[in-house]
Amino acid sequence: MAANAADIRTPAPLPAPGKQPRNPISRRQVEAVISRSVAVFGLVFGVQAVPTLLSQLDQSEPAWLYPTLIVFVVTLVAAFLASIFRRAVRFSHGVVSVVYLVALLTWPFFISDLSKVHNENHWLYLMLTVATATAAIGFSTRAAGIYLFSVPIIYGIIRTQPAGGGATVPAAILDVVYSIILGGAVMVIVTMLRQAAASVDRAQATAIDRYGHAVRQHATEIERVQVDSIVHDSVLTTLLSAARAFTPEAKTLAATMAGNAIAQLHDAALVSPDDGTTVRLRDVAGRIRDAAAGMSPPLGLLTRDIGPKSLPVQAGEAVYAAAVQAMVNSLQHAGRPDTVQRWLSIHGVGTAGIQVEVGDTGEGFVLENVPTERLGVRVSIIERVWNAGGYVDIDSVPGEGTIVTIRWPFAEAPDGSPLSGTTEPSPSAPSDATPDDGRGR
Repeated sequence: MAANAADIRTPAPLPAPGKQPRNPISRRQVEAVISRSVAVFGLVFGVQAVPTLLSQLDQSEPAWLYPTLIVFVVTLVAAFLASIFRRAVRFSHGVVSVVYLVALLTWPFFISDLSKVHNENHWLYLMLTVATATAAIGFSTRAAGIYLFSVPIIYGIIRTQPAGGGATVPAAILDVVYSIILGGAVMVIVTMLRQAAASVDRAQATAIDRYGHAVRQHATEIERVQVDSIVHDSVLTTLLSAARAFTPEAKTLAATMAGNAIAQLHDAALVSPDDGTTVRLRDVAGRIRDAAAGMSPPLGLLTRDIGPKSLPVQAGEAVYAAAVQAMVNSLQHAGRPDTVQRWLSIHGVGTAGIQVEVGDTGEGFVLENVPTERLGVRVSIIERVWNAGGYVDIDSVPGEGTIVTIRWPFAEAPDGSPLSGTTEPSPSAPSDATPDDGRGR
């Protein structure tokens, strides 16, 4: 049997870590690709606009033209570099769109001579699609959509004015529609790629979370098997020794082994690996209510707002088990049902806490006078809740009744000390976590 336990406790060798496959698609990678593409697209269109710009140098005031050109070129280059190094990508692209809009709005006010304005598209028109594309990168989808329609319309309106060349309305409309279609295609592609990458990221995150949860559960199960095997060997050996103990020396040895077995049982009860799973407060309260309804006679019930929050599974099990043990103790030791009133109160505390109160008007007791061999209060209630991160307050007066208050999580006073009335586990308490055997609290 010991050999079997040793076999269980021997972990299998882990496989050598191999090279992790590269993620084929992610939101970060998609953002890098589309931002770099748009930046290169902007530089190429800027180069194509140079001939038109050179032919229209005499149309605008130098005080507007050269600062506008310098700022626009600098922002385009900055957006390209930001896309390469993945720093401030959205900000730099948004700046390009804002600079273009400012240049478009101020252009008609800096015409040097209307007679020099030709009936052809301004060089800014060649950069209009670049501006709508950078807006798709730098702005939110809603803001980019507004930009996509409003900026081409502004250009079309200016185009029909003398400062814009006095184009006919149909010609201006064609320019506007063309710009919206081309910019809209870029925006649709960007949006679809973003949504697809976001879906992949969510699916991968979900898969990783489920895998991690499965690994934690597997590790918890292995640890439980290991602990069970150790406890099984120790308890079985103790029972066999006790069965063969006929001499005083053998009985003393059996008693010592029994104490060691109880200590191991206590340690096993404390093993509660946190696998990250949670349970709703309402579910814990529902289990306690069901247990109270199954008592004979049932306890009076008062339930307040529990709230939608959750708590760790280990804490929920500890609160539930301690509440059931408190109800059992009251039914066994407080007095006859026709002479004693019993009640159960459950309500939420704070943002994600729970408090359970089990009370009666029965015989009462003094906690310090409870023999150490009585495990119901000391281990099954106080230590169990304390080990799960909560605390128990026992208010009992002989002849007047008992109120057991179970609360999770543990609360402290402003000075860092436990709240008044908090009952901590006694260091001299026996090492066991078995429920009360009915012989005492």
